Amino acid sequence: MQRSNNTLVIALDVMGGDHGYKSMISGAAIAAEKNHDIHFRMFGDETKILPECRRHRSLQNRYTIIHTDEIVSSNDTPAYAIRNARRSSMRLAIEDVKVGISHAVVSSGNTGALMALSKVILRMLSSIERPAIAGIIPTVSGKSILLDMGANIDCSASILMQFALMGSNFAKIILGLDSPKVAVLNVGSEEIKGSDTIKLASQMIRECKDLINFVGYVEGDGIVKGSVDVIVTDGFTGNVALKTAEGTAKLCREFLKQSFESSILAKIGYLFAKKSIKNTFSRLDHRYYNGAMLLGLDGIVVKSHGSADEIANANAIGVAANLAKSKINSLLTEALDSSINIHGLLE
Repeated sequence: MQRSNNTLVIALDVMGGDHGYKSMISGAAIAAEKNHDIHFRMFGDETKILPECRRHRSLQNRYTIIHTDEIVSSNDTPAYAIRNARRSSMRLAIEDVKVGISHAVVSSGNTGALMALSKVILRMLSSIERPAIAGIIPTVSGKSILLDMGANIDCSASILMQFALMGSNFAKIILGLDSPKVAVLNVGSEEIKGSDTIKLASQMIRECKDLINFVGYVEGDGIVKGSVDVIVTDGFTGNVALKTAEGTAKLCREFLKQSFESSILAKIGYLFAKKSIKNTFSRLDHRYYNGAMLLGLDGIVVKSHGSADEIANANAIGVAANLAKSKINSLLTEALDSSINIHGLLE
């Protein structure tokens, strides 16, 4: 069975994530209302999936269930997922992309397992050694791309340089920028700051000046300023930065809520400012930025947050749909091939 040219087919690892299958299916229902050309292939326990799908009118005749009762848990190691979970919902969903039935896969399951399985099954794009989780984050002036968000805990200088090249081309395609500003996340903006790996990576990126608009270092507080378009870092630091930003946004929301509930005058003030406050809250709501691509794979894999609710999962599915429609990997491969042979540069 090959996918239709007119229908966008999304494979869903329904059993992953903290909230389980209901959250992903409800997210699919929301996404189906906005995208009438999507058909879902849902991988997981049919006895749980089918009754839940029948609750949503927007999913009527819009899904196919591929039954399996095997899952990759949050505690499973990547090695275990590769060797033992051969009938897991995650693996089968990825394989669906590999054989050409689905255009993209979305999972909110175990990040390490998703990265490892995707790399083994889909393989990497030419000249790319490791995939990076690349996602869009809100800034004061618009949006920026952060990578890696957690796929690679330890990264060599050459890997970071590859992330910079991928991130630059990704920003050109997704954000529509002619010359995106690329920076490396560091503990200071001065050239003498940072580890040897960071310094070497920056030197290598700087040598690609005809290919990458490298502007130097950016500190943690500069991530959301919008002064740069692409922030490059290792997966450990990137994930900590991402979770800190999400936590800070929640803290701001809670402080504002407490302030407006503190007195009668504050409550009256909220009534007058209600619309503006809601608009501000929506810009701070990480659920509407959920969905990060595992960049560098020969196939579209979108990671949804492990704690994603139906709104966040719907957004991740929307990201996967947009990436598939834009033929992101074909464009990215063309951009990479026309710009540089990475291995030749690193030798």
